[in-house]
Amino acid sequence: QVKELVLDNCRSEDGKVVGLSSDFENLEFLSMININLLSVSNLPKLNKLRKLELSDNRISGGLEVLAEKTPNLTHLNLSGNKIKDINTLEPLKKLPNLHSLDLFNCEVTMLINYRESVFALLPQLTYLDGFDADEQEAPDSDPEADGDALEDDYENGEEEDDEEEDDLDEEVIDDEEDDEDDLEGEEEEDGVDDEEEDEEEDGEEDEEDEAEEDHPCGEKRKRSLEDEGEEDAEDEEDDEDD
Repeated sequence: QVKELVLDNCRSEDGKVVGLSSDFENLEFLSMININLLSVSNLPKLNKLRKLELSDNRISGGLEVLAEKTPNLTHLNLSGNKIKDINTLEPLKKLPNLHSLDLFNCEVTMLINYRESVFALLPQLTYLDGFDADEQEAPDSDPEADGDALEDDYENGEEEDDEEEDDLDEEVIDDEEDDEDDLEGEEEEDGVDDEEEDEEEDGEEDEEDEAEEDHPCGEKRKRSLEDEGEEDAEDEEDDEDD
């Protein structure tokens, strides 16, 4: 069961639909872009058809066939055809589910109050040429806009990544500063300890010097006393001999 059929650029010799029959009754999407159509009179009964693409053909009228053969149509694209008058669109009033109609590059779009007239003629329409009556764009009707949205998302993602990288860089810098502060603190403590050790060593050296200075003096005194004792002893011996 075929639900979608694309016949774009398959040129029609007599300007009519050829080859389609009731065998395609389950079609929901039919595209016949640029196939040199002059009329849709040979279109088979397609009750399930929702979207019909007929752009870039030479259709100038006969739209009552659509109301008869495609009663449940919701989207109709007639852009680039030979439709000149608003009245040519009047048969489309019999398509109650028609929500989107595209007449871009048709002469009818050059008429004064074209949009207001079409919306008044076809009150069931929501979008005409991709925009509603308040000039709000139809969703998913502009691929370029979608692309711009994707680019914006990508740029935002990059900005977020850049912000995360900046945060990480700041954290790394903070960690490095903390490490430097710790190293400086350790160096200061080491400096204090070295100074204390130097002071202790200097104190020990001073005590040793003082001890050495005291010790020679004591030895000199002992020697002088010993010498005096020896001299006294010799004097006594001399007196006894006399």
